[in-house]
Amino acid sequence: MGIEVIRSFLLWCTFINYGILLVWFLVFVFAHDWIQRIHGKWFHLSREQFDTVHYAGMSIFKIGIILFNLVPFVVLSILG
Repeated sequence: MGIEVIRSFLLWCTFINYGILLVWFLVFVFAHDWIQRIHGKWFHLSREQFDTVHYAGMSIFKIGIILFNLVPFVVLSILG
């Protein structure tokens, strides 16, 4: 497996993960009350707690994408 294959793989992983993050954000924005009602039945979270959990989750996911997909892609692009 060459560097070009790994770079291509990391680039596609970055796009797919950012797509997932975008869908998560859009659903959170446009179906907020519906999601909160469903999760409220399971976890009994207040609106502020619910928003905090989702915001933190999106932040951690975004940092993970940058750390594990984008940075290795950039490094391999510089080296390759």
